[in-house]
Amino acid sequence: MASPPPSTGLPLAEALVRSDSLSDLLSRVRQSRAWLEAVAHLLPQGVRAEVRAGPLDSARWVLLVSNAAGAAKLRQLLPALDAELQLRHMGGVPIRIKVLPRA
Repeated sequence: MASPPPSTGLPLAEALVRSDSLSDLLSRVRQSRAWLEAVAHLLPQGVRAEVRAGPLDSARWVLLVSNAAGAAKLRQLLPALDAELQLRHMGGVPIRIKVLPRA
């Protein structure tokens, strides 16, 4: 049985810390997940399981949904989601809904 080749790269965690762009990306991923956790209680149980935190930047936050029915319900809830984020001093950017393509 052959042994694995010696590693020449950095461990992922170390690379994330050392690279400004990767560190920023990780920070935005964590922030997007925190925002979804902050509003999850507003989502109906059936929809909650279909929603994932998507990209976040200074222009928008994207919620990814697995089907069109869930996206329609989320669009109805956008004012409440935005209000909850404002109440928690989060957010401040428009929320967009994107339906994920079927695999």
